[in-house]
Amino acid sequence: MTMPDFVTTRDVNTLTEWLAQADPVEIAEELGRLPVADRAIPFRLLPKDRALEVFELLDPLHQQELLEGLREASVRDLLEDMDPDDRARLVDEMPAKIAKQVLAGLSPRERALTATLLGYPENSAGRVMSPEVVNLKANQSVADALARVRRIGGSAETIYALPVTDDQRRLVGALGLRDLVLADPDTQVGDLMDREVYSARVDQDQEEVARLIQDADLLALPIVDTEGRLVGIVTVDDAMRIIEEEQTEDAARAGGAEPLEHPYLSTSVLGLARTRVVWLMILIVAATLTVNVLGVFEVELAKVVTLALFIPLVIGTGGNAGSQSATTVTRALAVGELRTTDVVLVVLREARVGILLGTMLGGLAFFPTIFFLGTVSADAELPVRMAAVVSLTLLSVCLVATLVGSLLPLLARRLGFDPAVMSAPFISTLVDATGLIVYFLIAKAILPGI
Repeated sequence: MTMPDFVTTRDVNTLTEWLAQADPVEIAEELGRLPVADRAIPFRLLPKDRALEVFELLDPLHQQELLEGLREASVRDLLEDMDPDDRARLVDEMPAKIAKQVLAGLSPRERALTATLLGYPENSAGRVMSPEVVNLKANQSVADALARVRRIGGSAETIYALPVTDDQRRLVGALGLRDLVLADPDTQVGDLMDREVYSARVDQDQEEVARLIQDADLLALPIVDTEGRLVGIVTVDDAMRIIEEEQTEDAARAGGAEPLEHPYLSTSVLGLARTRVVWLMILIVAATLTVNVLGVFEVELAKVVTLALFIPLVIGTGGNAGSQSATTVTRALAVGELRTTDVVLVVLREARVGILLGTMLGGLAFFPTIFFLGTVSADAELPVRMAAVVSLTLLSVCLVATLVGSLLPLLARRLGFDPAVMSAPFISTLVDATGLIVYFLIAKAILPGI
């Protein structure tokens, strides 16, 4: 049985046993699946420390809904004990009136920490960092540094990566807890620290910071202000959450929809439809290009009806090739493998890929096309000519599709837009119209009588 079964039957004893055995991640997932009115029941049965751990794993929407079902004193204690960056994320999602009430109920210190984070630009490193960080001094001995870690480390988000600063709090290095613990007590921190340390500014984009943590394999990244002074730290768990959110957003737009603001089961049917309808309307408008192309070549279609048989093959292949190219380039841009200055390299590379794909697909389609048309056509020359039309079209369409699919994400990034906006369905629809034009032009050149 799962948590919803225990809550439905109000079997408190069994529910308590299940909560004691389940890990915090599992509890958070099950809470998110419960009706809003029932979430407070199992949450109140959790010990205080475990409840805080579970609460911080919840989506901000579920956190808000859970707070509404708890007593005022419980809410105040829970928010007070949260890490400042997690609390800022929750408050940022709340309506302004409720957020103001939440901040008013915090202690002066915690209120100031939260307000500081909320003062930084949205999606910046300053907005997601933890200001509670244990920093060491380069002129400290190892013994003094360890004493400092023991004294204030309990309130810090992490102590495994320790920034080192000078007397003006400017970042000068970093030191791992393992190296600190294993060093001689009389050794100076400055003699142990790594002077070539990664850092990021408070106004830097949060995705860039998260990617840096991932690429450099860091446990945490020091965050500095415009003058190089240490103001906080972004940990690897925050980086993973940011990357997941960005990937979710890119995946949604690549599929022709806006990302959900809340978990799927917490989003209304109207909300789900709203995230999709705008893109569908845009794609419908784009699809009119295909209709118009068919109208232009209506006479050619009437003369050689056989052309209509291969339209789905041509536009489907082109759309798929363009989508593959767009997805590959968008992903490469997202993880920093490509820059907008690489446009020439990308074009040349994708052109060769398109030609190779088109040659393979065109070759594969040639003889099956002859065989298929030979069984339904009385004209002995038509199967061979149509096979040539289809093969040459596949070659041309794959080339055009890969070029369009690679160039549009690069153009979007150059103009300051999210490359994922150039979604696969959008590129597919655009390539459909282009592919039809190429198809009919090749057919007019090869087939007699049109």
